[in-house]
Amino acid sequence: MSPELMPAAVYVGDGRIEVEEVPRPEPGPGEVLVEITACGICGSDLHMVLERYARPGSILGHEWSGVVAAASSDSGWSPGDRVVGNAAPGCGVCRPCRRGRPSVCLQRASADFGGYRGAFCRYKTAAADNLVRVPDALATRPAALAEPTAITLHALRLADVRPGDRVLVTGAGPVGLLIIAVLRAQGIDDITVSEPSAVRRQQALDVGAARVVAPDSLEPPPMTLPVAAPFAVAFECSGHASAAEAALGQLDYAGTLVIVGTGFEPPRFNQNRLIIFELEVIGAYNYNDEGFGPAVELLGSGTLPLQALMEPEDIPLSGVMDAMERLARGEIPSKVMVQPGLAT
Repeated sequence: MSPELMPAAVYVGDGRIEVEEVPRPEPGPGEVLVEITACGICGSDLHMVLERYARPGSILGHEWSGVVAAASSDSGWSPGDRVVGNAAPGCGVCRPCRRGRPSVCLQRASADFGGYRGAFCRYKTAAADNLVRVPDALATRPAALAEPTAITLHALRLADVRPGDRVLVTGAGPVGLLIIAVLRAQGIDDITVSEPSAVRRQQALDVGAARVVAPDSLEPPPMTLPVAAPFAVAFECSGHASAAEAALGQLDYAGTLVIVGTGFEPPRFNQNRLIIFELEVIGAYNYNDEGFGPAVELLGSGTLPLQALMEPEDIPLSGVMDAMERLARGEIPSKVMVQPGLAT
């Protein structure tokens, strides 16, 4: 008997995604079948496709929410339950795990970014133990922000940012906007955003930035002194080497630069400035050891401007390629949500 088919946005090679009919997955032992409600397009998806890192035949998309379609009686889940995927736990005993950073667990296998089977499709299987229930206060669509929100909470914890700190955010795309919104939700309101796009600068104000500037208006740092109005913490969210270099120059003594945006052109840092100012540069890869639970709670708390963080209209699977190209050009400010069940 032939397997039931479902639509999926499949990477076909040469930097292209096409909608194909693929076999609907069948849940194995300890798994449930989830019908995808929404899946956000992440910056890493752009890199995988537009820079041709994905493996042909792979299905991307890892920022998803959905509804349980099928589950065994001993899974702890029932059809109709609303869920998001949760982060896989680390070993719990290695050095990174003991520091609350299981995303870089020393016992974890290397991620297969090229052959990932994600959620740009109608149905996805997931381990029953790796799901988080969506609370009643949170709609299923914005629940798809759980994964990037968990990353944001991890970045803020690594930065040890606190109310009263002056904060710089470079890049006001979907990642930067979420950083801004979560900072405000945690009582940090002195937030300056550096962003070349006027549309994205306005969106940064809409989600809580105190002020916005174009990158070329940032003060060039003096040789051995801080700028006139330095920052305690900077979050680099654009993935551009020039933005990371500029952010470092805006930091005060004992300042911290957190690299959140992915990019493939490495920045060049002034090591003398790092030494004299005792600066820290930290990469924020994924999540805290609490997983997605705190992110889901924050999303359901009513303290985040959820509608401003997402584009107002969902797109079908057939619109993924165009949306990726527009996101890469900076034409779309907020998170694009793909609705696999939406008619093309």
